[in-house]
Amino acid sequence: MSTTTTTPAPAGAGPAAAAKSPGRSLNLNAVLVEGRALIALIIIIAIFALLSDNYLTAGNLTTITKQVAFNAIIALGMLMVILNGGIDLSVGSAVGLTGAVAGNLFRGVDLPLTDAVMFPKLWVIVILSVAVGMLVGWLNGLLIARLNLAPFIVTLGMLYVARGLTQVLLNGQNITNELSGDPVLGNTGFFTIFASRPLGLPLSAWVMILFAVVFSIILTRTPFGRWLYATGSNERAAQLSGVPVKRVQTRIYVLSGLCAGVVGILQVANISSSTADLGQFYELNAIAAVVIGGAALSGGRGSVRGTIIGAFVIGFLANGLVIVGVSPFWQQVITGAVIILAVAVDQIQQIVQRRRNARRAVANARQANRESAAASG
Repeated sequence: MSTTTTTPAPAGAGPAAAAKSPGRSLNLNAVLVEGRALIALIIIIAIFALLSDNYLTAGNLTTITKQVAFNAIIALGMLMVILNGGIDLSVGSAVGLTGAVAGNLFRGVDLPLTDAVMFPKLWVIVILSVAVGMLVGWLNGLLIARLNLAPFIVTLGMLYVARGLTQVLLNGQNITNELSGDPVLGNTGFFTIFASRPLGLPLSAWVMILFAVVFSIILTRTPFGRWLYATGSNERAAQLSGVPVKRVQTRIYVLSGLCAGVVGILQVANISSSTADLGQFYELNAIAAVVIGGAALSGGRGSVRGTIIGAFVIGFLANGLVIVGVSPFWQQVITGAVIILAVAVDQIQQIVQRRRNARRAVANARQANRESAAASG
């Protein structure tokens, strides 16, 4: 009796890559997982383009791209966490805390035990502010990986901690005028750089593209990406295989915090202000983008491509509802329904796939029994 072996698709390649592997037929379920977000995006664009002539104008598309970029960058960090089977509810608050730190650094830092005030350079402000977001992520990862605390509880608590620190730093006041800096202090150029539009696209869109490329390389071309998919699929098996599970868990939350810190800087430049409510509900939009993009909340499945498309689905849907005059209250209802639908479709597809695999296993067992009986006879 001959045995046929197939080479598994590379880790992180996703269902589409598996469907294209030699010796495998096209898997309709894999195509649906990869393509459902794109199909939803095309339908949304078609519907709102018919309802409004202003929907596909260049100005509106630029506005959508800018807003989508913020959500997409956060969602890429969330993708890393969800691939591991975790969750990060603190990213929105980390965005707000980053903005508050940046605003206070522009105001100047009182040096202890002196009457002097230090005004950092612009690049120092950016690095320190983003580092605060990474610090929030590192604390999340440390508590989850080293103390084995539940990600939901840790990040929920950090949501309140970071939001509270944001309000403490701002003391109920928005920071606006100080953000332009002072030529004498050498900290000008914030809006010129971070609110600019290179080649006609908002800087946030270019950052989104950069992060998408880097994260895609990390997931598909590096050992860390393989470790991440392995720990998300089966943490115990990955640990027995020599994967540094605790290190992976810590790093993904640091990456999530990095994304939140970068978005905090970009958002402050976008609205020309540092406010206490900056970044609210970003965590929900990020989770929605990842789920709509085909990732499994249980971990082990998801892609950068799907996450970016999922972010565009939310962005185009929200913008279309505004343009056609839907009430903000109904917008929340519709957006929530879309998220529930995406999760329901994912679960249905998993059930169908499990049943198909079970039927194949039974058929293979029967075939093996028949071959064994024929050989012995």
